[in-house]
Amino acid sequence: MLSVKILTIFPEMFPGFLGYSLTGKALEEKKWQIEAVNIRNYALDKHKSVDDTPCGGGAGMIMRPDVLGRAIDANHNQGRIIYMSPKGAPLTQKKVHELAKEEELTIICGRFEGIDERIIEAYNIEEISIGDYILTGGEQAAQIMLDAVIRLLPGVLGNEESLADESFENCLLEYPQYTRPIEWNGREVPEVLLSGHHQKISEWRKQKAEVATQAKRPDLYKIYLDSKNS
Repeated sequence: MLSVKILTIFPEMFPGFLGYSLTGKALEEKKWQIEAVNIRNYALDKHKSVDDTPCGGGAGMIMRPDVLGRAIDANHNQGRIIYMSPKGAPLTQKKVHELAKEEELTIICGRFEGIDERIIEAYNIEEISIGDYILTGGEQAAQIMLDAVIRLLPGVLGNEESLADESFENCLLEYPQYTRPIEWNGREVPEVLLSGHHQKISEWRKQKAEVATQAKRPDLYKIYLDSKNS
């Protein structure tokens, strides 16, 4: 079972959408568990302050290392400590697979202009980004990352085979998908998918995945070609 500790100033935001659908069912079935901890509980003043002005000047506020350090010490037992940060390494399907193998994750959700750099250094914190854009806080990013991780846990998805064909699993985007009706608004399902010939269907899907990846994600397609030639 994956155990997740969330360090945040908005614990009421969790589990959020993770409490619904497959991830919510998995939570009920105790395939994973989550505890959202309020960082303000570890503040040192009566106002429950967790931030202060940046040294050297500048806009915004920075989360204090003494307060955040107290929160980490009180709640982190083992496993990775992750800080959701736009400065972090991009979240990839490979990274998601790594995290799905962990027994415990501690995730820091920053606010304001971020957290004191000394915290990252002192606790060897791993920084992860979900994209090249800025959010109001790390809570949304943490939920997106966890959604990707939880669905990979054993028994969460009903059809485990579907994981193998998903986008990014083989450095390719997923092939086009179709369902009934066979004809809709003058557009028909490709004939090969109705043939029952599994090898031809497999070949068609691979070819379409390659075409889609080359057109939409040339960077990913290059990695795919390099992996084939290595």
